[in-house]
Amino acid sequence: MLDGLVDTHCHLYDTRGVPVADVIAAARAAGVGTMVNVGCDEATTRAAIAIAQTDDRIWATAGLHPHEAKFGVDTIVPFLDHPKVIAVGEAGLDYYYDHSPRDAQRAAFAAQIQLAHQRHLPLVVHTRDAWSDTFDVFAAEGVPEHTIFHCFTGGPDEARQCLDLGAFLSFSGIVTFKTATENQEAAVLCPADRILAETDSPYLAPVPHRGRPNQPAFVAHVVAHLAALRGTSVEDMTQVTTANACLAFPALHP
Repeated sequence: MLDGLVDTHCHLYDTRGVPVADVIAAARAAGVGTMVNVGCDEATTRAAIAIAQTDDRIWATAGLHPHEAKFGVDTIVPFLDHPKVIAVGEAGLDYYYDHSPRDAQRAAFAAQIQLAHQRHLPLVVHTRDAWSDTFDVFAAEGVPEHTIFHCFTGGPDEARQCLDLGAFLSFSGIVTFKTATENQEAAVLCPADRILAETDSPYLAPVPHRGRPNQPAFVAHVVAHLAALRGTSVEDMTQVTTANACLAFPALHP
């Protein structure tokens, strides 16, 4: 198994002005062994790969975020052949901001699901205020064998629907927020072999760093909070989330 914690979703090309080498060093000091650096469009996918090439334990994804759907999936397809790219995404639907038209979002999401099928790659899913349409697109396109609902924001009902698809639930700093009671309920009911931890850095820093720029080192706080919620030890939760990261992203397996 991999050593240490795994941050299954971060954006190392956006460190809010902190040198990326310092962010990586802080992660290592906090016990984070592996990071998945997630692309959101052509430019960030390129940047994610460039950083991943500097470190054997940093990997990249190639994806078109729903905000960028209007630019077309063809912009990220060439990166899927890169040896450091281990997943498609983040892809999905975001009806909170609607930065791209909803029909364009659905088309880009469907196309990336098909890419995951064709390339036998995991799919990293972003969904916000769009649960019904997200499940409808999966019903039409099929669910890739390794599907990860990143930064899972739902409650027990959404969790059960995702789990019924065979997907993994990746919990972020949101699960540490006092007001996120439904999200915490979802974290408790999630089976032990389907739960992941992430930061989504530089966003959504967990307690006790809430309100500051996030970084992969802080995934330790997410794992500790998941352990407390689920009544287990931090050591056990670390082992579980790290093992699951290898299940969700087979390329991570030693």
